Amino acid sequence: MQPDQNPRLSPLPALIFSSRWLQLPLYLGLIVAQAIYVWQFGVELVHLIDQVFLGGHAAEAVANGAVPAEPEKSAEIVIMLIVLGLIDVVMISNLLVMVIVGGYETFVSRLRLHGHPDQPEWLSHVNASVLKVKLAMAIIGISSIHLLKTFIEIGDLGAPGNRFTEAGVMWQTIIHCVFIFSAVGIAWTDKLMHGVSNGKQAH
Repeated sequence: MQPDQNPRLSPLPALIFSSRWLQLPLYLGLIVAQAIYVWQFGVELVHLIDQVFLGGHAAEAVANGAVPAEPEKSAEIVIMLIVLGLIDVVMISNLLVMVIVGGYETFVSRLRLHGHPDQPEWLSHVNASVLKVKLAMAIIGISSIHLLKTFIEIGDLGAPGNRFTEAGVMWQTIIHCVFIFSAVGIAWTDKLMHGVSNGKQAH
Protein backbone atom coordinates (compact mmCIF):
# COMPACT_ATOMS: atom_id res chain seq x y z
CA MET A 1 0.00 0.00 0.00
CA GLN A 2 1.51 3.30 -1.13
CA PRO A 3 1.51 6.27 1.23
CA ASP A 4 -0.78 9.16 0.38
CA GLN A 5 1.14 11.58 -1.85
CA ASN A 6 -0.93 14.57 -0.68
CA PRO A 7 -1.88 13.98 2.94
CA ARG A 8 -4.47 16.35 4.35
CA LEU A 9 -3.18 18.52 7.15
CA SER A 10 -5.17 19.31 10.25
CA PRO A 11 -6.32 22.97 10.47
CA LEU A 12 -3.49 24.37 12.61
CA PRO A 13 -0.58 22.82 10.64
CA ALA A 14 -2.35 23.80 7.41
CA LEU A 15 -2.63 27.42 8.62
CA ILE A 16 1.01 27.53 9.69
CA PHE A 17 2.21 25.99 6.43
CA SER A 18 0.01 28.33 4.35
CA SER A 19 1.55 31.34 6.12
CA ARG A 20 4.51 31.01 3.75
CA TRP A 21 2.32 32.74 1.13
CA LEU A 22 2.58 35.93 3.18
CA GLN A 23 6.04 36.26 1.61
CA LEU A 24 4.52 36.56 -1.86
CA PRO A 25 3.96 40.36 -1.67
CA LEU A 26 7.61 40.74 -0.63
CA TYR A 27 8.84 39.01 -3.76
CA LEU A 28 6.38 40.97 -5.92
CA GLY A 29 7.79 44.14 -4.34
CA LEU A 30 11.29 43.04 -5.31
CA ILE A 31 10.07 42.62 -8.90
CA VAL A 32 8.94 46.27 -8.79
CA ALA A 33 12.41 47.19 -7.46
CA GLN A 34 13.92 45.25 -10.37
CA ALA A 35 11.86 47.34 -12.82
CA ILE A 36 13.10 50.53 -11.12
CA TYR A 37 16.70 49.37 -11.55
CA VAL A 38 16.03 48.72 -15.26
CA TRP A 39 14.82 52.33 -15.53
CA GLN A 40 17.90 53.55 -13.64
CA PHE A 41 20.15 51.58 -15.99
CA GLY A 42 18.48 53.25 -18.98
CA VAL A 43 18.97 56.71 -17.46
CA GLU A 44 22.67 56.11 -16.81
CA LEU A 45 23.12 54.57 -20.27
CA VAL A 46 21.69 57.75 -21.81
CA HIS A 47 24.23 59.76 -19.78
CA LEU A 48 27.04 57.54 -21.08
CA ILE A 49 25.93 57.90 -24.71
CA ASP A 50 25.66 61.66 -24.26
CA GLN A 51 29.14 61.81 -22.73
CA VAL A 52 30.81 59.76 -25.47
CA PHE A 53 28.92 60.57 -28.67
CA LEU A 54 27.00 63.80 -28.11
CA GLY A 55 29.68 65.95 -26.51
CA GLY A 56 28.35 65.74 -22.96
CA HIS A 57 30.36 67.28 -20.14
CA ALA A 58 31.19 66.17 -16.64
CA ALA A 59 29.11 69.01 -15.21
CA GLU A 60 25.99 67.73 -17.02
CA ALA A 61 26.53 64.22 -15.68
CA VAL A 62 26.92 65.63 -12.18
CA ALA A 63 23.76 67.71 -12.54
CA ASN A 64 21.79 64.65 -13.66
CA GLY A 65 23.06 62.61 -10.74
CA ALA A 66 25.05 60.09 -12.81
CA VAL A 67 28.18 60.86 -10.79
CA PRO A 68 28.72 62.64 -7.48
CA ALA A 69 29.49 66.34 -7.48
CA GLU A 70 33.26 66.62 -7.71
CA PRO A 71 35.34 69.53 -9.02
CA GLU A 72 37.15 69.28 -12.37
CA LYS A 73 36.65 65.68 -13.45
CA SER A 74 38.06 64.66 -16.81
CA ALA A 75 35.74 63.10 -19.41
CA GLU A 76 37.60 59.78 -19.05
CA ILE A 77 36.94 59.67 -15.29
CA VAL A 78 33.29 60.58 -15.77
CA ILE A 79 32.84 57.82 -18.38
CA MET A 80 34.57 55.30 -16.12
CA LEU A 81 32.34 56.23 -13.19
CA ILE A 82 29.19 55.96 -15.31
CA VAL A 83 30.27 52.52 -16.59
CA LEU A 84 30.97 51.38 -13.03
CA GLY A 85 27.52 52.69 -12.10
CA LEU A 86 26.01 50.55 -14.89
CA ILE A 87 27.90 47.49 -13.66
CA ASP A 88 26.71 48.22 -10.13
CA VAL A 89 23.08 48.33 -11.30
CA VAL A 90 23.50 45.02 -13.17
CA MET A 91 25.06 43.29 -10.16
CA ILE A 92 22.30 44.52 -7.84
CA SER A 93 19.77 43.35 -10.42
CA ASN A 94 21.42 39.91 -10.46
CA LEU A 95 21.20 39.87 -6.67
CA LEU A 96 17.49 40.67 -6.89
CA VAL A 97 16.94 37.82 -9.36
CA MET A 98 18.69 35.37 -7.03
CA VAL A 99 16.61 36.52 -4.07
CA ILE A 100 13.31 36.51 -6.00
CA VAL A 101 13.73 33.20 -7.83
CA GLY A 102 15.77 31.32 -5.23
CA GLY A 103 13.81 32.67 -2.27
CA TYR A 104 10.42 31.89 -3.79
CA GLU A 105 11.56 28.39 -4.79
CA THR A 106 13.04 27.71 -1.34
CA PHE A 107 10.51 29.30 1.00
CA VAL A 108 7.19 29.66 -0.84
CA SER A 109 6.45 27.21 -3.66
CA ARG A 110 8.02 25.25 -6.48
CA LEU A 111 8.38 27.09 -9.78
CA ARG A 112 8.29 23.77 -11.70
CA LEU A 113 11.00 24.83 -14.14
CA HIS A 114 12.52 21.37 -14.56
CA GLY A 115 13.16 20.78 -18.25
CA HIS A 116 12.67 24.46 -19.12
CA PRO A 117 15.48 25.62 -21.47
CA ASP A 118 15.98 28.83 -19.49
CA GLN A 119 16.12 27.23 -16.04
CA PRO A 120 19.12 28.68 -14.13
CA GLU A 121 21.73 25.99 -13.50
CA TRP A 122 22.05 26.93 -9.82
CA LEU A 123 18.30 26.63 -9.23
CA SER A 124 18.35 22.83 -9.59
CA HIS A 125 20.30 22.47 -6.33
CA VAL A 126 19.29 25.63 -4.51
CA ASN A 127 18.57 25.57 -0.79
CA ALA A 128 18.84 28.06 2.05
CA SER A 129 22.59 27.42 2.52
CA VAL A 130 23.44 27.71 -1.18
CA LEU A 131 21.35 30.86 -1.44
CA LYS A 132 23.19 32.40 1.53
CA VAL A 133 26.60 31.76 -0.03
CA LYS A 134 25.53 33.11 -3.44
CA LEU A 135 24.06 36.23 -1.85
CA ALA A 136 27.24 36.79 0.17
CA MET A 137 29.36 36.54 -2.99
CA ALA A 138 27.04 38.94 -4.83
CA ILE A 139 27.28 41.46 -1.98
CA ILE A 140 31.08 41.25 -2.13
CA GLY A 141 30.95 41.98 -5.87
CA ILE A 142 28.71 45.03 -5.30
CA SER A 143 30.95 46.25 -2.47
CA SER A 144 34.00 45.85 -4.74
CA ILE A 145 32.42 48.07 -7.39
CA HIS A 146 31.62 50.77 -4.81
CA LEU A 147 35.16 50.59 -3.42
CA LEU A 148 36.65 50.87 -6.91
CA LYS A 149 34.46 53.91 -7.61
CA THR A 150 35.74 55.47 -4.39
CA PHE A 151 39.38 54.86 -5.36
CA ILE A 152 38.76 56.42 -8.79
CA GLU A 153 36.91 59.44 -7.39
CA ILE A 154 39.13 60.00 -4.38
CA GLY A 155 41.71 62.30 -5.98
CA ASP A 156 43.58 64.40 -3.44
CA LEU A 157 42.15 63.78 0.03
CA GLY A 158 43.34 67.15 1.21
CA ALA A 159 41.86 69.14 -1.68
CA PRO A 160 39.13 71.66 -0.82
CA GLY A 161 35.62 70.39 -1.53
CA ASN A 162 36.68 66.73 -1.60
CA ARG A 163 33.82 64.76 -0.05
CA PHE A 164 36.11 61.86 0.87
CA THR A 165 38.09 61.68 4.08
CA GLU A 166 40.91 59.36 5.02
CA ALA A 167 38.80 57.86 7.82
CA GLY A 168 35.83 57.36 5.46
CA VAL A 169 37.92 55.53 2.87
CA MET A 170 39.55 53.42 5.58
CA TRP A 171 36.16 52.40 7.01
CA GLN A 172 34.81 51.57 3.56
CA THR A 173 37.82 49.30 2.99
CA ILE A 174 37.40 47.68 6.42
CA ILE A 175 33.69 47.04 5.78
CA HIS A 176 34.55 45.46 2.42
CA CYS A 177 37.06 43.16 4.15
CA VAL A 178 34.39 42.27 6.75
CA PHE A 179 32.06 41.26 3.88
CA ILE A 180 34.81 39.00 2.49
CA PHE A 181 35.53 37.36 5.86
CA SER A 182 31.79 36.92 6.44
CA ALA A 183 31.36 35.19 3.08
CA VAL A 184 34.32 32.91 3.81
CA GLY A 185 32.82 32.12 7.22
CA ILE A 186 29.41 31.35 5.70
CA ALA A 187 30.96 29.09 3.04
CA TRP A 188 33.14 27.31 5.62
CA THR A 189 30.19 26.77 7.97
CA ASP A 190 28.12 25.45 5.06
CA LYS A 191 30.92 23.04 4.14
CA LEU A 192 31.16 21.80 7.74
CA MET A 193 27.40 21.26 7.90
CA HIS A 194 27.44 19.31 4.64
CA GLY A 195 30.32 17.21 5.97
CA VAL A 196 28.39 16.38 9.13
CA SER A 197 25.25 15.61 7.13
CA ASN A 198 27.13 13.33 4.74
CA GLY A 199 28.79 11.56 7.68
CA LYS A 200 25.41 10.83 9.28
CA GLN A 201 24.06 9.49 5.98
CA ALA A 202 27.09 7.20 5.63
CA HIS A 203 26.29 5.68 9.03
